Formats: sequence, structure tokens, C-alpha cells
Amino acid sequence: MTDRIDDARLIAWAERAVRHPSQQTDRFEAEPEVQSFIRDCAAPMVAEMGLACRFDAMGNLVAEIGPRDAERSAMLMTYAMTHPAAAMRDPFSGAIVETPAGKALRGRGVSEQKGALAAAFAATAAWVKARPARSRLVLAVSTAGETGRHDAARAMLAEMGPVPPMGIVVLGTGGRVALGNKGRIDVELIVRGKPAHSSTPWAGVNAIEGVRQLLNQISALPITSGRHPALGQATLTPTFIETFPRATHTVQAEARITLDRRLLPGDDPKAAFAEIERGLRLDPPLALEVRLGAYMYPSDVPADAPLVRAITDGCARMGLPAPETYHSHGALDAGYLTETGCQAVMWGPGAPEQWHSNEEQVPLADLASGARAYLGFLRAALG
Repeated sequence: MTDRIDDARLIAWAERAVRHPSQQTDRFEAEPEVQSFIRDCAAPMVAEMGLACRFDAMGNLVAEIGPRDAERSAMLMTYAMTHPAAAMRDPFSGAIVETPAGKALRGRGVSEQKGALAAAFAATAAWVKARPARSRLVLAVSTAGETGRHDAARAMLAEMGPVPPMGIVVLGTGGRVALGNKGRIDVELIVRGKPAHSSTPWAGVNAIEGVRQLLNQISALPITSGRHPALGQATLTPTFIETFPRATHTVQAEARITLDRRLLPGDDPKAAFAEIERGLRLDPPLALEVRLGAYMYPSDVPADAPLVRAITDGCARMGLPAPETYHSHGALDAGYLTETGCQAVMWGPGAPEQWHSNEEQVPLADLASGARAYLGFLRAALG
């Protein structure tokens, strides 16, 4: 049963994925590179499996295999968007390189999104050849991957029909199963003052003074979340500051601060926002506006959940060891899937410490074992 994965096709698909850039830009999911990757790279791979697919309003790819009223159903959710090339040399050559761990595929996104995507595709191609009649698999490629919001997942699930009860967020986790993760809300603070020439600062109201006051308040702001046994405490971190107008010798009239508030499983995003809103203030003539930005739900799946048992049983069927488990401080779509009824974990080949690095790569042996692990999961979950 371990020889059903076509390793040559797996490596070829991974190379094609790396060689088709799909970098994050300020256009996010609408970035033409990302849309092109889905339609011109991922969709042809789906067609090579003999499967049909469709695209939703945000450009996400969805392939549904089997009847919607199937007794058993699961989802593999992959990602198109990668971190920008940045300072990485030859990020899209898809070169095979020699490493201490053996041959590896090098390129932007291969350890984070694209190696795991190829493994999931190879597992799907093997599974469809002998799939049970009364089973359903949803294979999806999301336009997200680096956006920090659930918009793409929300659009995808809205047009999917019945949401499968279990799913894998296909991502490089070093082969470990991320049972849970923190969520996150972005909070934007807008400080408004009054502009003036800096030679007469008393004629203006400097928004930078408001920034100073807020940073002091933020460092002392209590966070009333409890403590998670694996994730520890929630955090509140300023991540961005800018002021306006962008002009020399000018008292600044406006400032914007972005806060990253991490959420523990069980935290309510709106309640966390309200706590921040209540705890910050500026005295006139400075004015403060507090806005809730994008947010992502936390997640926590029990170690004995049916989804985790299917992963473990599937690996055993394929002659693979049971994967280790952990909890992630990052936030992706597992929380949203679980929130909408699809219990999900993050899992796949590719080391997280390679993400966004200048030498991003994944061993070919890890791609092969990852594909076999996914195939084992499909067999255990879907019969």
C-alpha cells in the first residue's frame, strides 16, 4: 500500500509550484501572481488528476470529489500565496540541491506552502484511483497564505456546500501536527492633532506626543485572558507606527499605531478589542480613535479527537511513525475552519524555521513521506 504515490510526479509538481511565483503584495488575494498561480499552475495539476474544479469570487480553487451527502467527508486546504522573494537568491529556479539531509528542493515558499501543496496533490491523485463510492474529499487552494485574515477561507466555505467535519490545513510544520494555535486581532489606533510649522510648535498639537502617551499605556495594559497549558499567555504588541503629513519641519497632525493582540483558545475577539478600547485614552486637544482590524480565531483540537486518530491511524497504515504534536503561536485558518464546524489542524512537510529564509528548501524525502502521510489520512478518514 505504500507504493501508490507517484514520486516523480510529486517532485515535478513541487518544482512547477516553486517556479510559478505567487508573492504577497499590497493587493493581497487579488495579486495577479497569486491568481495566476491558481489558474495557470494549480488548476492544470488538478486536471491532470482527471478532476474538475471551480473558482469562487476571490479566485480560490475548489475541487469536490464525491457526493455532498457522503457518509464520510474531509478537506485538504492548501495555500497559493508566499512570502516575497526579498533577499533570496534565485528564489524561483526550483533547483534540486545537495544538503546534509540529502537532495532537497530549494525556492520561495517550498517549506511553507508549496512543498506541502504538492504532497497533498500527489496524495489526492493516488486516493482518487480507488476511492470509496460513499466518500467526499474537498481539495482547495486558497488565495491566502500570508494575509493574516480569514477572508479567503470565508469566501471558500460560503460556496462549498456542506463543510466537511474534518480538515487539514496543508502547511509545512516539520511533519508535526499543530493541534492548536493562537488567534489574533489587529487593532488600529488613530491619533489626531493639529499641524504647524516646527519653528512654532505651540501653534500645533503634535500627534507624536499622543503616540508617546499611548505606548506607555499599552505597556501597562492588563490582559485578562487566562493561561493555556501549551500556549502560555496572550500577548499585546505594537507592530507599526506612522505619522502624517510626510513633510519636513512640520508638527505631525496624525499618527497611526497597529497593535497585535494574540488570542488564546476560548478568547472572544470582540471582547479582547473592547478591553483595549476601554484601557486607552488621550486628553484634549489630542483625539483618539480605536478601530478593530482583521482577526483570526484561535484553535485547540483534543489529542484524542477523531481527526487526530485518523492522522495517526493513517500513518500506521502507510508504515510511518505517529507524528509528534505541538501548539503554534502563529495564526492561520484552522481556527476559522473549526469555528464553522470543520475540526482542523495544521500539518505537512517543510520546516517552519525555513519559512521566509534566504535558503528556503525541503528535503525530497520529506516531500515523499508527507505525501504518503496525507494518503494514509485520506484512507483512514474516508474509508
